Amino acid sequence: MSLKGRNFLKMMDFTAEEIQELIDLSAELKDKKKKGIPHDSLRGKNVALIFEKTSTRTRCSFEVAAADLGMHSTYLDPEGSQIGKKESIPDTARVLGRMYDGIEYRGYGQEIVEDLAKYAGVPVWNGLTNESHPTQMIADMLTVKEHLGKLKGVKFVYMGDARYNMGNSLMVTCAKLGMDFVACTDPKYYPEDKLVNYAKEEAKKSGGSVTLTDDVAEGCKDADVIYTDVWVSMGEPDEIWEERIKDLTPYRVDDKALSYAKDTVIFMHCLPAFHDLKTKIGAEIHEKYGLNEMEVTDSVFEGPHSVVFDEAENRMHSIKAIMYATLS
Repeated sequence: MSLKGRNFLKMMDFTAEEIQELIDLSAELKDKKKKGIPHDSLRGKNVALIFEKTSTRTRCSFEVAAADLGMHSTYLDPEGSQIGKKESIPDTARVLGRMYDGIEYRGYGQEIVEDLAKYAGVPVWNGLTNESHPTQMIADMLTVKEHLGKLKGVKFVYMGDARYNMGNSLMVTCAKLGMDFVACTDPKYYPEDKLVNYAKEEAKKSGGSVTLTDDVAEGCKDADVIYTDVWVSMGEPDEIWEERIKDLTPYRVDDKALSYAKDTVIFMHCLPAFHDLKTKIGAEIHEKYGLNEMEVTDSVFEGPHSVVFDEAENRMHSIKAIMYATLS
């Protein structure tokens, strides 16, 4: 199955077979790296990395993955390009498409990365938008498969704000792969109806399911995976912290939530996580609201069920697979 020349913008664009192929390729490239087997077959190619939102894992993953494949990368931060300011998205895409073999974009609206892909003439990869986070999905599914040995039939519970990139992407990915996805949160934080309906149709084809519930005990019952993310996303105003804390504290991943799950449950988080007071924002939230932890307790984050650092490492292996598959 060839993905050469394809963009990687959202999970809805890919079949279950294509997603599985990327997961398998990620595992293969990870094995080669662990064994010290060179895989720099894309020597001479160049990629542009556009970051309107800053990042640790995504940037490092793209840069290391590109280097391992023999490619050169150029990092463009919010101050390092004229994209959307002095130069339109179509013009930027057409310029970079003449100079680079592939373009990564991490930023705001999905329409920006879609426009880049429309005009660039080379593969464009979505490193995160408000609506979608597809590169994270391949890493997450690789992590689940490594720890549980399978994907189909896995009960995957997402707790917290399920309306945006992570909730949207996980719901669609799980539905396509025959997994049982549960969004466990206050109903005002459910994904939008149109996307839920799409995911349910995909789940019918794959043998999976999609469930929305505000009951933590029922949602987490016999879960194989419990997943969460920060309650306030990058770019959102600080004023909404108070509302999110009030609404989402009942859906914090804690030891009680894990107690409803299977003994073999794994805990996942795309990071960064506010599980202690060792960050500037964590300290500020503690000062304002008296919280020592937010979306996940420290006991869960640091506990035996947590696989968050395996998951973080897998970002690099999966991004490498995505670039390799679309450029080879």
